Amino acid sequence: MIVRSLTTLALAAGLVLAAGPATAATSQEYAIDWKPCVEDKNAECGTLELPVNWKKPNGEKFSLAVARRSATDPQQRVGTLVFGPGGPGDSGVERVVTGMSRFSTELQKRFDIVSFDPRGVGGSSPVRCSTSLLGQQPSPVIRSKADFRATISFNRKLAADCREHTGPVYEHLDTLSTVHDLDALRKALGEAKLTFHGSSYGTLLGQQYAEQYPRRVRALVLESVVDHSLGTSAFMQAQAVTEQEAFEQFVAWCGRTASCALHGQDVKALWERLLARADAGELPGLNAFTLTVRAQKAFYDPDWAEFAEFLAQLPTVAASKQSQQTTSAYPMAAFCDDWSLPVRNYAAYEELQRRITELAPQMRYPRSLLAISTCLGSPQKVSNPQHVPQIHGAPTILLTNARYDPASGYNWATNVARQLGKQAVLLTYDGWGHGTYNSSPCAQQAIDDYLINLVVPAPDTHCPALEPAG
Repeated sequence: MIVRSLTTLALAAGLVLAAGPATAATSQEYAIDWKPCVEDKNAECGTLELPVNWKKPNGEKFSLAVARRSATDPQQRVGTLVFGPGGPGDSGVERVVTGMSRFSTELQKRFDIVSFDPRGVGGSSPVRCSTSLLGQQPSPVIRSKADFRATISFNRKLAADCREHTGPVYEHLDTLSTVHDLDALRKALGEAKLTFHGSSYGTLLGQQYAEQYPRRVRALVLESVVDHSLGTSAFMQAQAVTEQEAFEQFVAWCGRTASCALHGQDVKALWERLLARADAGELPGLNAFTLTVRAQKAFYDPDWAEFAEFLAQLPTVAASKQSQQTTSAYPMAAFCDDWSLPVRNYAAYEELQRRITELAPQMRYPRSLLAISTCLGSPQKVSNPQHVPQIHGAPTILLTNARYDPASGYNWATNVARQLGKQAVLLTYDGWGHGTYNSSPCAQQAIDDYLINLVVPAPDTHCPALEPAG
């Protein structure tokens, strides 16, 4: 295999796209008061006080929750690896405290592993909204002009409620603000350059960090890549196609695997019957949209065997109990601060749904519909709208994606790789699921070698698919 060391690559010089807020960040000192974490004393937890609004660095502050585990082999320690959690809404603190299996033994030997709860999540001024109001959220499957108007009205009511329960950070949830948080964290950790592994939504953070601070990057892994350049139609169509491909792979697996609970059946026909029953209210706790979301989640690992059992047992599966909390977390607020996905009226929304059905007949109610409907009529201006990334002067970035990722589609990864050109290399896992690092030993080895030794895989490197357990 041909490899290239980052230390020997001569990269063209480019502009650092640092805005005013970034300049403010460089002039201040940051410190974390580390203490043993409550859940596991071997991990350290702390907070970092940061501006709510980086354009007003001396204004209101919030506490960024962080956690770390020290390198298990200090003699071979390379530095600090910062993990960027996905979502939006995933907790990086939980990942470090309770989910270290995410990182190989070798990475744990060579790096302090650090992560954080992004602003608006977990321990970092989380977005909270009235549970009762969230329970009234309209279906993203909008079927009339009245539904369209009602959705916009609800979204505005919910935004006001969430702002009231969350505080001022609600208006500054965008990833670009988190970029400046991440650079402050880098400083607090004493790292001259950032070593970063972003997963799923965390890849947007990695891309935008490299765009703002290219020369402060040591190594950057983007796993399950988000394409932040797409408008409404392209966003929805790309998502629909990748979900349909994931469904087709599940159907094919059932066809060739005797242990599949649906083996020998017409899985697509069964699925259509279940969708119809869900639409008619005949499946406890499920409608056609939530049933489709259940499918997409099953394709994450993928856990095809369990999902086949689930479908075989419907409608005997009991509905889940509802929370009795007065307020609940609501991570979608951050998404609406990062994405401008306008739909001008119901006719345009109806056309969007029609086109999705053409591209993804079984996955015609994709989870991404919720992203569109949730942001309709948002009263707040999008702080960080889509654009083609402009990264110049950073080390070579390692993109990695599964061929059949149900959430961050391979079409996203190839598009971002094309946009970045010689600035990035794409490592493909030819299998299934949302993520590559814990799915493919081949991918894990390549990523570890990049993070530890700064060795970049050859362009167009592929790792073989591994059949999921039956």
